Order: sequence, then C-alpha cells, then structure tokens
Amino acid sequence: MLFLLNDVVFDLDEACPVTAGDARRFEALELDYVLELGCELFAEDPLLHHNDPQRARRLAWLIHDRSPDVNAALFAAPEAGCNPDLVEPQFCALPTPVMRQLQNRATKGKLDAVAADKAVWMRLAA
Repeated sequence: MLFLLNDVVFDLDEACPVTAGDARRFEALELDYVLELGCELFAEDPLLHHNDPQRARRLAWLIHDRSPDVNAALFAAPEAGCNPDLVEPQFCALPTPVMRQLQNRATKGKLDAVAADKAVWMRLAA
C-alpha cells in the first residue's frame, strides 16, 4: 500500500511502522484525533516527512488504518512552531497507477513539493 504524505511516498506494506503492542494501543484513537496529532506534528516541523520519516510513516499508517480509502495526505503548515490550528490538512484517494507514477518519480528524485502539488493537490494553481 503506497501512501503519499505531502511530497513523500511511503510503502506501508514494507514493514509495519508500529509494533503489535502499539497497534493495539492506537486502536482506540479516532480519525479526528489522528488528524489533530498530524496538525500538531507539522506545526512543530513543517518538513516532518523529510526530517523524521519514521514518525511521518507512522502518521501515514495511522491515517490509512483509520480511513482505508485515503492514500494521500497533505499537512500544510505556514511556518515551524506555528499554532496547529493554522495547519491545513487535505486528504484524497488516488488511483493505484497514479500512486505508482508518484513512487517512480520519487525513486528518480523527481518528486518534490511543486511536482506533488501539480500532480495531486493543485494548491499552487490559484
């Protein structure tokens, strides 16, 4: 299962990013709480997906685990250390061929924030 988090593609099938014990602990977390957690993490570090890929991968796993149809998430924070209420989350379900294309671009080093925005989020188009 591929998951796009901002401009990084994670393969959630490689190895579960959480232990079995943690997975049981996380079962009680609602999607709203996971999204709030994501906003807090990206408010602290807008480049979390690059600076702490392990933590970002766990967040991607939690989002997908709570909402299996979602395979892409964007957490747009205006600056590091901002109020989590200023982080704008977006989510979508991308077709498998699109996810594979994004993964191929990432493997070639050609997937960055601008490329991901053009392919998925279209925030810069306005």
